[in-house]
Order: sequence, then C-alpha cells, then structure tokens
Amino acid sequence: MTNDIYKTIKETSEGYYTEKRSKFISYAIPVRTVEEVKEHIHKYRKQYYDARHVCWAYMLGSERKEFRANDDGEPSSTAGKPILGQINSNVLTDILIVVIRYFGGIELGTSGLIVAYRSAAAEAIEAAEIIEKTVDEEINIVFEYPFLNNVMKIIKEDNPEIVRQQFDMDCRMTLRIRKGEIKRLRDRLGKVETLHFDE
Repeated sequence: MTNDIYKTIKETSEGYYTEKRSKFISYAIPVRTVEEVKEHIHKYRKQYYDARHVCWAYMLGSERKEFRANDDGEPSSTAGKPILGQINSNVLTDILIVVIRYFGGIELGTSGLIVAYRSAAAEAIEAAEIIEKTVDEEINIVFEYPFLNNVMKIIKEDNPEIVRQQFDMDCRMTLRIRKGEIKRLRDRLGKVETLHFDE
C-alpha cells in the first residue's frame, strides 16, 4: 500500500452481537476530527441512556497515528482495546466504532468480554462499505496571463483538481493532487516562465 492511499468507511453501519443474554449493539461511523468523535459519542450515550456501557475506539488521519480507546467502566482493556484491534486488523482510519452493551445478568468474564466487543466491532465493520481515499496536497501557483495555455496543458495531462482560480494580470490557482504525484506536478509547473509557487 502506498503512503498516499488510506482506507475508511463510506457511511455509518451497524452490527449486533449477543452473548449470555448481554446485547452488544455496534456502530462504525466515518469521522474526520476529535470534535466529531465527541459529538457522536455524546449522541449515542443520550440515545442509549439506559445501557450499562457505551465503549468506543477511534483512529484518525491518513498516517493512523491519532487513536484512543475507552472501556467505559468495563474491566481494563476488555472493550476499547478489542474494538481498536478490529480497526487495526482492517487497516482503517477516520473511523469511530461505538459498542453499546445491555447487561443480560450473567457475567461474561474477561475473555468473554474481549470476544464480545471484538465480535460486535467486527460485525459493524463487516456491514460497512470500505473505500479507499487518497492523501491529497495543495499547491498555490501564480503566473502571468500569457502563460495560461502552458499551465492548462500541464493541468490537463497531470489532472490535478482546480480548487480555486482567479485571472487578472496575474493568474492565481490552487491545485490539489494526491501526495505521490505532487513532486512531478511541481517540477513540470516550475518550468513555465514567470510562474512561481505561493507557499
């Protein structure tokens, strides 16, 4: 896998698991920021206010370095960690998985809890549509109007997305392209007369 592609889920999906009358309802939710994570956790806590535990784990960012897991009162590492384990084994990011437990009156024990939370998280992932996204970067360029054709030719061939453009005496453009292709685009644009990068 190249470092400018990552896997996430397209939309919220749901899973369900039962063990000794305990019910585990799971949701896999696409998220981009910690703020979004907090909003979703708050929403599910309100929605399932009568549940014994609302456990969760998330992973953010294309480099998969920002993550957290929470056991919400279950014995340490029996809930959040197995949920996070499922995110990791599917190499997903920009994802939050929430597992809501309704206690069925029978203790499951540490290994039983780990299996239950892991299975519930796996069910939600299995129900999700996994998609690949590219890590994109933006560059800003400024050049004189007579060189617009030269620039447009490169844009047509390398196919970056034009995020913004403004044509006056000086033309300004913001281009977005996947990380692995940005060097080539910069090198090619750098050869156009009068063009400079507006960092």
